[in-house]
Amino acid sequence: MLGGIDDAKRALRADLRERRSLLSDAQRAAAETALTARLDALIAATGARSISCFLSTTTEPGTRSFIRGAIARGIRVLLPITREDGLLDWVVATEDVEIATGMYGLPEPAGEILNPMALDEVDLLLIPAAAVDRTGMRMGWGRGYFDRTLGSMQKCPPVYAVVFDSEVLDEVPRDMHDQPVTGAVTPLRTLVFPLS
Repeated sequence: MLGGIDDAKRALRADLRERRSLLSDAQRAAAETALTARLDALIAATGARSISCFLSTTTEPGTRSFIRGAIARGIRVLLPITREDGLLDWVVATEDVEIATGMYGLPEPAGEILNPMALDEVDLLLIPAAAVDRTGMRMGWGRGYFDRTLGSMQKCPPVYAVVFDSEVLDEVPRDMHDQPVTGAVTPLRTLVFPLS
């Protein structure tokens, strides 16, 4: 059965990567502008003053404009750094943050590294995902960093997956270790999922 879940995830991830690769630069730019407005509205609605977010890659929904705006408004933004042990460290984003290439070729900030416990002080987590379903189950890209992070938190604030609209699905394959999210933010909508 486990092999079936792994195979289903692998096939779905391949399909989602293909869809993302077909977006034009103009579509990506429009999506980032719309997503920034949605994320700004979520911050305003929650009153969050300290958040975690991720530096988007060229194929992910764009978060960089949002991060710049949040920093300018005085919001503390923590950005993830991957570790070899499967955990995440964090760096506080600044206007002039240097971006380096981290593990797996992902963009990561350079700066003073905070340990995984730094997340205990945030009001809201914005995390990447390959897809999310209508029950709030998130499917990541297969390395488990965010599932481990969420699963290890004693008191977890609201968690929103950031995805394109087509990546909100009726159902995603799930393993025992997969962690649900509070909601999802897409360029066109913000969803809050029912508590399971």
